[in-house]
Amino acid sequence: MSLVERGRAAPPATLARGLRILCPNGHLGFAPTKVGSFERGLAAGPDMVACDSGSCDCGPMPLGSDTSVSPLAWQTHDIEVMLVGARRLQVPMMIGSAGDTGTNSRVDRFVGIVKELAERHRLARFKLGYFYSEVPTALVRARIEAGDTLLGLDGRPELSLAEVDATDHIVAMAGVHPFIRLLDMGADVIIGGRSSDCAIFAAPAIRAGYPEALAYFYGKVMECASFCAEPYAGKESIMGEITMEDVKVTPMLPEQRCTVASVAAHSMYERSNPYYEHFLGGHIDMSQCVYEQLDERTTRVTGPRFVPAPELRVKLEGAGKVGERYVGLAGVRDPYTISRIDEVIAWARAAVRERFGEDGYQLTYTVYGRDGILGELEPLRHRPGHELCIVVQGVAPTKEMAEEVCLTGCRQMFYARLPEVKGTAGGVAFMLDEVMPASPAYRWTLNHTMRIDDPMELFPVHLTEAGIGR
Repeated sequence: MSLVERGRAAPPATLARGLRILCPNGHLGFAPTKVGSFERGLAAGPDMVACDSGSCDCGPMPLGSDTSVSPLAWQTHDIEVMLVGARRLQVPMMIGSAGDTGTNSRVDRFVGIVKELAERHRLARFKLGYFYSEVPTALVRARIEAGDTLLGLDGRPELSLAEVDATDHIVAMAGVHPFIRLLDMGADVIIGGRSSDCAIFAAPAIRAGYPEALAYFYGKVMECASFCAEPYAGKESIMGEITMEDVKVTPMLPEQRCTVASVAAHSMYERSNPYYEHFLGGHIDMSQCVYEQLDERTTRVTGPRFVPAPELRVKLEGAGKVGERYVGLAGVRDPYTISRIDEVIAWARAAVRERFGEDGYQLTYTVYGRDGILGELEPLRHRPGHELCIVVQGVAPTKEMAEEVCLTGCRQMFYARLPEVKGTAGGVAFMLDEVMPASPAYRWTLNHTMRIDDPMELFPVHLTEAGIGR
């Protein structure tokens, strides 16, 4: 019987230690888990192995197209490492936001991988739970037509029917509730749809009776694995422990340490307000957290506060297709051309307008070596490097049009007519004469919250079995 299960029968304060969770990776499958530190974590005796596998950092394309940006081989590798280790210790294993986005097809993919690996490794039979997070656009449309207001986040306006119609896929962000439900049903391995990062780790802690404030903070600091440690080393494992009084985190890579600075900094990571972490049912206020160096490699945290929400509002993420896309690359080394690169781009844009008109396509230029990262916020924009790489993107309704938009916008830079140029060799060079097909272009259409009555209503759970024997 695991610590999580025992915690439901006895107050956690009576246990010899807190609940320990091993997290191997901040985004399962995005880059392979480092196995060495994970094995050290297994040797340290965790009560559970858990990991997040999704992120908006990938952009809207994988959600809109219902695909993964993480290769299947890397996803399989990471699941295999977790599954074999967790079953060896006979402790639960949980993954949230399956396959980068948490859509139903990504959950099904991970469930299939688990079943195949269980057969390959001849693992003893175990219970495999999973839940879905995808929301039909018809449901969202019906809510709006019934008078519900879907509130925009980060400055977005209320959701309109036009944006719903422009959306290909929507996922709701689950809280702790479907994870707890599946643990209650006896699941040994859980694959979750789109989930709040912190909920994956908070769920077993709350289920075991630990304070909600500490449980959600536990999830916040654990979700990106070794990102809360220093020096920087991605894809390494960390061990977290929650008690009735505190949260402690320790890296499993010997060269890393969790310091007051690294843990406090990660607590503020990816937040519009560095002190608040929001999730279904409320948020935690971290403004009064106290960080202490417990030993050379472990930091102890106390003081987060749980603030319940006045009503249940679930976050919805949605994405829709803009068009097909081609990409071209151009290099510039000539100092005179660099000094007039905006005129070069303007010439190429004019050629595209002459061919296709003012609208019905998108043509973008990113000038690396001048302001490719920060754009107009770049303070050294007036001092470009000695050579530039211009990335040209053409987006249009069809592949044929996107290719020609991009090719014209790229190749016409070579023909830009600048004053004082006497030669005919041109000031722009191309890595390839052609432009390259890329993934279709998508945009975020939903970043909103919708009122719900039951935290489980959008997250159906399922239980099956995997492995061999009875």
